[in-house]
Amino acid sequence: MTAEANRGNALHPGAWWIWALGLGTAASRTTNPLLLALLVGVAGYVVAARRTDAPWARSYGAFVKLALAVLAVRLAFAVFLGSPVPGTQVVVTLPEVPLPDWAQGVRIGGRVTAEGLVFALYDGLKLAALLICVGAANALANPARLLKSLPGALYEAGVAVVVALTFAPHLIADVQRLRAARRLRGRPDRGVRGLLHVGLPVLEGALERSVALAAAMDARGYGRTAEVPAAVRRTTSALTLGGLLGVCAGTYGLLTAEGGSYGLPVLLAGLAAALGGLGLGGRRSPRTRYRPDAWGARAWLVSASGVAVAALMIVAASHDPAALHPGVVPLTAPDLPLWPAAAILLGLLPSVLAPTPKESS
Repeated sequence: MTAEANRGNALHPGAWWIWALGLGTAASRTTNPLLLALLVGVAGYVVAARRTDAPWARSYGAFVKLALAVLAVRLAFAVFLGSPVPGTQVVVTLPEVPLPDWAQGVRIGGRVTAEGLVFALYDGLKLAALLICVGAANALANPARLLKSLPGALYEAGVAVVVALTFAPHLIADVQRLRAARRLRGRPDRGVRGLLHVGLPVLEGALERSVALAAAMDARGYGRTAEVPAAVRRTTSALTLGGLLGVCAGTYGLLTAEGGSYGLPVLLAGLAAALGGLGLGGRRSPRTRYRPDAWGARAWLVSASGVAVAALMIVAASHDPAALHPGVVPLTAPDLPLWPAAAILLGLLPSVLAPTPKESS
């Protein structure tokens, strides 16, 4: 039986992000709706099994709603603006808006084919699965602990990212709390009137939290930097900028067929340079960590499960691309490839390996 989570055995938040990004990478390699649905199911099951009751953990539902909205918008674009996929099975014919000659290739309205709708559905499902994987990381990884684990060179940028990621969950929690209070008092909490009465206290509370955070950061000496030689600063900038350019070039090489020979070496060199720059940049920050989170065996296993899912899907995409990208012309039902499906199921390991949250016991 999995042990209950406590300060000593809590999973490192970076492991959750690596696991979720692995699932997202796997989703980006396929348009098979069965595999994408399996990825969404794996992410949802792990979130349901290991999510806490913290405010930031409630953001998963918002990401699911955003994914559904993206899917609906993609289908709407296919209906009203057409699809690049030719089709013969016409579902409906809409009135077409005449456009000038310089807008050739663009249409508004016209024929809506079943092949175009299915192609848009597959494409929208891929983006929706990516959003849900990112939402799983937001719901499982503690943003405060993740901020504490960042390198010193990224601490200032990490604060902005953490504040941005936690603002929406706190805002939702405030709205729910104020609406419940108005219902207990017998006052309306819906409609325009209820929104006006709830919106002002919510914005006021957000402003007060921002001011309190700024005051706390100033009182703790946030932003202090240590003096380093000019040569170290220039070396840090060169390594960081060169490393980021190398990562971009290597990633582009991996995503294109022409760059398969140089993509991986350039990516590894860019990562090494960027890590070196971050290591040197951390010397400017005198900040220390109280009781830092340990990266233990469970964190390695959770991270490895996400990396394994991504790696196996990349291999499957290179060996059998037709199974991962089902065609829509002619329109046929997609098949479930067994080996990629088994690889995706490896993403369920965190539901067993990660400690059980206290709220669920």
